[in-house]
Amino acid sequence: MTTTRRNAVRQALAKCEGFRSAQDIYADLRAGGSKIGLTTVYRALQALSDSGEVDVLRTDDGEAVYRACRSEEHHHHLVCRGCGRTVEVAGPAVEKWADAVGAEHGFVDITHTVEVFGTCAACAASDNSSKNASDGASGGAHGRAAAGGS
Repeated sequence: MTTTRRNAVRQALAKCEGFRSAQDIYADLRAGGSKIGLTTVYRALQALSDSGEVDVLRTDDGEAVYRACRSEEHHHHLVCRGCGRTVEVAGPAVEKWADAVGAEHGFVDITHTVEVFGTCAACAASDNSSKNASDGASGGAHGRAAAGGS
């Protein structure tokens, strides 16, 4: 793969605020006139991930999504299930725990990923306003179904 194509993927990610699927990035590039193929997008994302330039996480349904990494330090993500807003967070307790569990079982060179999913304040407020509006219309008999877990 050429550096030009990898740079095109890098630039497409830099324009995005949240995490995007490879298919979304591919569609954005094609809409912008690029002749890049989907396989090339996947290869570029893997190379950028391997170099630490791209954050990757798995959604609740198992899809890999990507975002330009905002931090050069090891970090984790807090991700809103509603809007996809993502916050990079340090996890020193997680680091110590992972190292301790590895050592306890005789493992070395421990690596890990931790993604925490929840609902951000804005989405929670929106859900509550929607719930209150529907409760008022239906007499308050029905609550909102629980969202899927992670």
